[in-house]
Amino acid sequence: MRNYLAFIHKDTDSDYTVTFPDFPGCITAGSTLDEARAMAQEALPFHLEGLLEDGETLADPMLLEEALEADPANRRAVAFLVEVPVEEPMIRINITAPKAALARIDRYAQAHGMSRSAFLIQSARQAMQRGA
Repeated sequence: MRNYLAFIHKDTDSDYTVTFPDFPGCITAGSTLDEARAMAQEALPFHLEGLLEDGETLADPMLLEEALEADPANRRAVAFLVEVPVEEPMIRINITAPKAALARIDRYAQAHGMSRSAFLIQSARQAMQRGA
């Protein structure tokens, strides 16, 4: 699952428009706030599915601060998150590791209900988030 930012904009005499800073081509609208949020929940997964089918890689979601700096209009909008189940294509890789280290990785992963691949990906993500 990924959470992407969405912004609800409202101009005089218009519906509530929803934009997604990570995907400028994806826009939806609703006549009420609730309808706009519901439309956003439908529009974004559909848009992402199309991108993935076209072989596109999805970038990590933008931070709120980045989205506010990227477009000043977002400062007058209401921000919310849209949770999207994302199934990215898998790629097989080969790595070289010491046998003992691999055995420890496998034991740890299995004890925590993960595959070796899931553990390695999770560990890499955590290291990158820490700035390692």
